[in-house]
Amino acid sequence: MLSPDLEPLLTPDDPPPYDVVRPEGASRFVLTADHAGRRLPNALGDLGVSASELQRHIAWDLGVEPLARAVSERLDAFLILQTYSRLVIDPNRPPSSPQSIVTRSERTDIPGNQGLSSAAVEARQREVFWPYHRRLAAELDRRRDAGREAVLISLHSFTPSYMDDARRWHAGVLYNRDPRLGHALWARLGADPALVVGDNEPYALGDLSDYTVPVHGEQRGLPHVEIEIRQDLLADTAGIIAWADRLARDLPLAMADAFPR
Repeated sequence: MLSPDLEPLLTPDDPPPYDVVRPEGASRFVLTADHAGRRLPNALGDLGVSASELQRHIAWDLGVEPLARAVSERLDAFLILQTYSRLVIDPNRPPSSPQSIVTRSERTDIPGNQGLSSAAVEARQREVFWPYHRRLAAELDRRRDAGREAVLISLHSFTPSYMDDARRWHAGVLYNRDPRLGHALWARLGADPALVVGDNEPYALGDLSDYTVPVHGEQRGLPHVEIEIRQDLLADTAGIIAWADRLARDLPLAMADAFPR
């Protein structure tokens, strides 16, 4: 394994830190998938983590990339996806958070994240974290300057169980200071009697635990919501299609409910 202190962290053989889909999308919705990818920079090797562990949710949000792409297609919406694993640096945690670069995730130690120098931490922020968020900010700035509406939708997935505790929700709707779109989407999704939809479950959204919505949604005063889908419901094409269809239908309806014109 090469030293993580080498400059630069990413080489020409590494992919860019984000992918943008439909950069000229006509929709007012702006989609993000913070944990879409599970790549590791070549310089970091495997971080000392087994291949089987790198396939698990500790490394990424399973199913969220194809879901996000499908929702983007249905809505003709701008989408940005993070390329690299959350184990490199978590793009949905403040850089100052202890959870930004984890040394242990659930029961799995991450040896390649232990004892990092300040230069190694700064390299991950500079080359993975900030480019992703600068690109998202640039899109929101562009829409603001053009007088175009923007509605921020942050897409995630969660595990059916966490540390042996089963999770009964099929999906969760997350928000913090502004509940309007969250409440409206929760009501729309919850109208299906087959679904158990969490209201700020299985997670609560906040300044210390999240970055994308607080910074790009709340601080800009944009309508916003974070959506969590249980990963076993995104395990095959049929599940992805079903959830993409559902979100593409309910997001515009929820916006009309929350912000009637």
